[in-house]
Amino acid sequence: MTEKPQCILIIDFGGQYTQLIARRVRECGVYSMVLPYNATLTDIKDTQPKGIILSGGPASILEVGAPKVDAGIFELGVPILGICYGMQLMAYTHGAPIEQGEQREYGRITVTMDDTSTGILNGLKTESQCWMSHTYQVAKVPNGFHAVAHTVNCPIAAMANPEKKLYGVQFHPEVTHTEQGTLMLQSFLKDICNVACNWSMEAYVDIAVRQIRNQVGDNGTVLLGLSGGVDSAVAAALLYRAIGSRLTCVYVDHGFMRAGESDQVVEIFTKTFPVELIHAQAEKRFFADLKGVTEPEEKRKIIGRDFVEVFKEEAKKLGKRDHFAQGTIYPDVIESGKVKGSAVIKSHHNVGGLPKELGFESLVEPLRMLFKDEVRKLGIALGLPESLVYRQPFPGPGLAIRVIGELTPEKVRIVRESDSILREEIAAAGMDRSISQYFTVLTGARSVGVMGDERTYDYAVAIRAVTTDDFMTADVAKIPYELLGKIAGRIVGEVDGCNRVLYDITTKPPASIEWE
Repeated sequence: MTEKPQCILIIDFGGQYTQLIARRVRECGVYSMVLPYNATLTDIKDTQPKGIILSGGPASILEVGAPKVDAGIFELGVPILGICYGMQLMAYTHGAPIEQGEQREYGRITVTMDDTSTGILNGLKTESQCWMSHTYQVAKVPNGFHAVAHTVNCPIAAMANPEKKLYGVQFHPEVTHTEQGTLMLQSFLKDICNVACNWSMEAYVDIAVRQIRNQVGDNGTVLLGLSGGVDSAVAAALLYRAIGSRLTCVYVDHGFMRAGESDQVVEIFTKTFPVELIHAQAEKRFFADLKGVTEPEEKRKIIGRDFVEVFKEEAKKLGKRDHFAQGTIYPDVIESGKVKGSAVIKSHHNVGGLPKELGFESLVEPLRMLFKDEVRKLGIALGLPESLVYRQPFPGPGLAIRVIGELTPEKVRIVRESDSILREEIAAAGMDRSISQYFTVLTGARSVGVMGDERTYDYAVAIRAVTTDDFMTADVAKIPYELLGKIAGRIVGEVDGCNRVLYDITTKPPASIEWE
């Protein structure tokens, strides 16, 4: 697929769920793009959208300086769907009043669908559980619109203007907790926007390759930060598809990789891809700079700083490289607070823009708009082996953020060995593809134990295992107790310095997937 795909444009008002909208649209087989709310009308027209979706956002439309999109979009003749803040903005722009609801709605709310015969609610049940998150709501529908859904506390939970193909919903169809959300989005895409649902990751390869070539040019060279994880590996494969030998990969070995992974990374990227690979061994430097550091954010920032410093040194040795590339994906961007309206949950060393001191012309991030499952599908489409593509997700700082408190080589060893046992047993049980992410954490807590009739006072290791579709929310994996017992027995018996194993049963939210 080399022609330009049909596109659904998403206007971002800083909502946490904006990229989930893009994700759901793609899952329906339709290409989606995201532009900020302050994009010009010309920029919007240039995407040639078959439909537009206005995202939610943290602001109130009644605030001074509240984000607004160019009102000209409502005159383009393109179907538009407003979600939450996007619905309120649509109503406000068309002269309707917005008011604070008598009761804030948050979480799963029963929505009564008053018109399920046509439009966005076509085929839905009369009553449906939907995800709400709002304080303000539309007080009266604008001229030309009519209400098509309501809740006990929100008289206008959805509205429609079929003549102009303008629709709004106060709930979030993109969130999995909305039980018929995908069906509603499909109705908007197929029945209202009339798009052909034929887009795939194979199609994205062509799109991304063209974008990389346009950015890099015919003679430009790229230096890629290769972490050894799935994301940077797929980025490497995609860049190699686009520019071939003009790609150089630098693997910074900080000493916090899992058992055997540094050797595996070097082997894969010297045999699978005929590109130049630089293996920068910097373990002593990272341990020295992290000595005495216990605060998680400070750890991450030091690792990110050292990462950049090592890159600077390696780039200088290599000579001029025009562009800098990395495998940033969208959950990294959201958690680092780089999307307006999102909080800083934890800093990611590969998020934050292009350090000016590196001297590169631009930053190339071909995966920045993708979620983890999409990255895996892309890797398969590029011909990468499943053994690499479906490896366990691994954060850039590696085992450093799986040791609570100060880092030492001994503590990292305990995590590395216990994690190796966990991965071995999960794979042997055939659960390695059904659990989204699993790893061990050195908790920092020490406790009394008895081993060989002798008293011990050693560390407690925690097992973390979750299932998730998008890594934005996660449930606890249900590992059988028998298997957990076997894993715990092996860890305590084989890993020096550990005498207790715990199982983390906390979902995300309120916890994050990683402990630091």
